[in-house]
Amino acid sequence: MSTIPILDWRRFLDPAARHGFVADLGKSCRNTGFFLLTGHDIPQNLCDEAFAAAAVFFALPATAKKPLSILTNPHNRGWAMQGSEQLDETSLLPDRKEAFNIGLEMNGDDPRLLRGEAFRGLNLWPDLQGFRETMLAYFDAAHRLGIALMGAVARDLGLHPQYFDLDFDAPMATLRLLHYPAAQDAGDGIGAGAHTDYGALTLLATDGTAGLQVRGKDGLWLDLPHVQGALVVNIGDCLMRWTNDLYASTPHRVLPPPRARQSIAFFLDPNPDSMIAALPGTGAPRYAPILAADYLRSRLDATYRPEKTA
Repeated sequence: MSTIPILDWRRFLDPAARHGFVADLGKSCRNTGFFLLTGHDIPQNLCDEAFAAAAVFFALPATAKKPLSILTNPHNRGWAMQGSEQLDETSLLPDRKEAFNIGLEMNGDDPRLLRGEAFRGLNLWPDLQGFRETMLAYFDAAHRLGIALMGAVARDLGLHPQYFDLDFDAPMATLRLLHYPAAQDAGDGIGAGAHTDYGALTLLATDGTAGLQVRGKDGLWLDLPHVQGALVVNIGDCLMRWTNDLYASTPHRVLPPPRARQSIAFFLDPNPDSMIAALPGTGAPRYAPILAADYLRSRLDATYRPEKTA
């Protein structure tokens, strides 16, 4: 793997070019597990507003963010303080990053919440003007694009274009705002340890600051290029399992950046009750079927470190 493919979403929207796009997407999903997506329909002004609102949040003192801690929330929502996560389970060092998670927005009287459905809960919101509205608009735009991309995945796998629609209409998706402080010296540890993502697809917007690397099949790390306006899209473990290992969920990491770095990740996990079992046409199953909620819980439980004093 010497380069990361660049795919233009407008080709998929053009019936005459759609077949070629799907073929290129399938090749990327099988080989690199990563591609850059240009021409998508998440507005640039919405991206800019989301980055600006995230910067305001991360600039708050820890005392203002601690009441929103993800470590006291059972629904994978809220603030993860620096040092509270360790994505590389073989490392002795925690990740040098902080994050804020936002899930599917729900009302307090939503039946799914009241009956205790997995990963259904109220979002935690800081008292910042416009923050909630901006993040929900971004969540909705990324969700729509994610479902459309899953339609392209279905076509590549020889399935009905809407095969996955009902698995993602109310997903356990997470919009994750990320902040990496600038490295002070070579001994500053790791921004985010080597890991694979947990869900189906990840849609990542970056601010252009270097640091994100992808590990090739040869074991070498490749710097991910920045293309203005493009999203980094990668396959997660859930979709790799669903495709019976036909698709590749590729390890990646974030080095301590030369200056403070921000990114916004949208992790598209299926609905809690979706059954993750080998898809038709992918051969003899390599894994036992598992509910999407059970799979996600098993991965999150291995990530979070004991809470530390802020």
